[in-house]
Amino acid sequence: MSRHKAADLLSTWFGCGLAPVAPGTAGSAAAVIIAFVLHQTAGFGRWHFALLALVAFLPAVWAAGVTAQIRGLKDPGIVVIDEVIGQWLTLAGAGTFNWKTWLAAFLLFRAFDIWKPPPVRQLEALPGGLGINADDAMAGVYAAVVLAMAQWLGFQL
Repeated sequence: MSRHKAADLLSTWFGCGLAPVAPGTAGSAAAVIIAFVLHQTAGFGRWHFALLALVAFLPAVWAAGVTAQIRGLKDPGIVVIDEVIGQWLTLAGAGTFNWKTWLAAFLLFRAFDIWKPPPVRQLEALPGGLGINADDAMAGVYAAVVLAMAQWLGFQL
């Protein structure tokens, strides 16, 4: 497999980024589905999801950077591995997992990813694949904090 094909495969999260409508949402949904399966079958919890995101970060920076360079765009819409990382970081904020948690994590991450409160938007200015991934990682951290605080305050998530 060529370097370009490998980068495209990873950066589009195995084709999720090719969705004709809302590719970022498709990437986030795929990340939640994978996390759900890992939780159900292998007992993955918050620390596992944080570790997954950390392990995936450097390959994501590489893949997003290569795909952006090939396409001649700063942040191509087909690149969704950044959403996967942000979504997994969000799940690291969950103390318990049930259908409400999965839904809240998905919605919180998408909200912070779209809203981009400081410094999320500023992180987009970092060069190449780092900028593509860093803003979504920070959005995931924000969403994780909100999710953890909601559960800590007793919201039934």
